[in-house]
Amino acid sequence: MNRRAFLATAAAAAASAATLMAAKATTERPLGETAVPLGDTQPLPLGPLSGSRYPDPHIESLDKRFKGNTGIGAVERVATGFRWAEGPVYFPAGRYLLFSDIPNNRIMRYSEDDGHLSVFRQPSMNSNGNTIDREGRLISCEQGGRRVTCTELDGSITVIAAKYNGKKLNSPNDAAVASNGTIWFTDPSYGIVGNYEGLREPVEQEKCNVYRADPKSGDLKAVIDDFVMPNGIAFSPDEKKLYVIDSGITEGEGNPSWIRVFDVDIDSGKVSNGRVLAKDFAPGFTDGMRCDTDGNIWCSMGKADPKEDGVRCYSPEGQLLGKIHVPEGVANLTFGGMQRNRLYICGSTSLYACYTNATGAMKP
Repeated sequence: MNRRAFLATAAAAAASAATLMAAKATTERPLGETAVPLGDTQPLPLGPLSGSRYPDPHIESLDKRFKGNTGIGAVERVATGFRWAEGPVYFPAGRYLLFSDIPNNRIMRYSEDDGHLSVFRQPSMNSNGNTIDREGRLISCEQGGRRVTCTELDGSITVIAAKYNGKKLNSPNDAAVASNGTIWFTDPSYGIVGNYEGLREPVEQEKCNVYRADPKSGDLKAVIDDFVMPNGIAFSPDEKKLYVIDSGITEGEGNPSWIRVFDVDIDSGKVSNGRVLAKDFAPGFTDGMRCDTDGNIWCSMGKADPKEDGVRCYSPEGQLLGKIHVPEGVANLTFGGMQRNRLYICGSTSLYACYTNATGAMKP
């Protein structure tokens, strides 16, 4: 080998070594817990809850407008074995429900027609809230990835939002898609304060905001900036009201534990006239919510008196209409079924469901 060839070979080897060293330096740690088995513990029994009869005492009506009880139906546990179930979303074309198991870093799939349970995605970047857009695509808030994504119909993933003003988002939590395609999401810091539901990382945003993302233009703007911990989010059926939960009580006594409502223009992104809709949750809090076609707000309840664990239903004026009780704290819920009258409830380690006389407003 001549000297020139030798030097070229040596240079190439050095460059390769430098590349390997650089790659090693940028190696990323795993994103959160990755499906550590729960062990040999007996799973909770499936089927109607203990003590159920018709009408089911787990469904408590406080007002004649409450449509939680069909009369001949009961609350059922349909799946179990999770660490923290969250973010349910129903896909009518396939008759299946997707929901997050956040610490296990996976999205689960429950097939409604035969009760089959499987893993839809792992790792899921510690996804939390999920929803569906008007084209039938999955929209996910990824706490570990600190981003909002869209799973395209061909399975590829498009990043909707990851930074604001050049800095990383905190940990997107929940999202709602308007009829014009804009995606509205909350961004508390829950997913970066520890390594259980995401990854411990520094907060870069000065505030925990509510954002509006336009996938068509790429525009991202903070539309509300006065929350302690913005959490669940939903539109009224006519999209003239925006509901946002503040679960700031997790940051200490005296912080908010309520649902706020705003007047909203989905096209301009203008949000105004914020006020408290319901605030009788402390010392626990509500986390996620959905609206029915009558404009009533169905929200989760947990982290306080076990007798209050479950779901609450409020009128558009903020009056408590009824409750659905389950034996675990509830994080989120959604309407599913071909008639959108089956309420799916993510309760800590299990997925619950019951038929209602209400119809979910979420589309499609």
